[in-house]
Amino acid sequence: MRAHDVKEILIDKSEIAQRVDSLVDEIISDLKPERLLVVGILKGSFMFLADLMRSFHRHNVHPRIDFLTLSSYGSGTISSGTVDIIHDLRDDLSGAEVLLVDDILDTGRTLAFTKKIMLERGAKSVHSCVLLDKKAHRSVEFEADYAGFAINDHFVVGYGLDYDNLYRELPHIAKVGFHE
Repeated sequence: MRAHDVKEILIDKSEIAQRVDSLVDEIISDLKPERLLVVGILKGSFMFLADLMRSFHRHNVHPRIDFLTLSSYGSGTISSGTVDIIHDLRDDLSGAEVLLVDDILDTGRTLAFTKKIMLERGAKSVHSCVLLDKKAHRSVEFEADYAGFAINDHFVVGYGLDYDNLYRELPHIAKVGFHE
């Protein structure tokens, strides 16, 4: 028996779809789409990234795409404080306008770490886009350039976000309740 339950839906799938389209509107009005490299931070960003890419297509924008797998949580609910690269990029970053896509901005360590690496590797600029912005645990100064939704201090799952690799398949964002 699990010591947790998926509780209330915080953000439903229609709200997510509408916000993804408006984020792409913001991104393409600010950045040069012809030089854009979208970097998905796996695993959590995969659903959000897929929907962003489909919205780019609807706008006739065709960015390059690559993936980076990082880890800072392991199987827990609190960041370990260190960021490890599990799988690195393959694309050349020289002169690219990079858009980092992540599921949630929490402590800020992952995105700050990744932005620094992208600039060191020759990216012309690095911007960030997150589905969720949770400021309660921010431990480094970092703000996303584009954020879908601000959320309170809840542990959430769904739409790519997980608890111990469970619940990524949910089409919405839901709160997890823990019990003894």
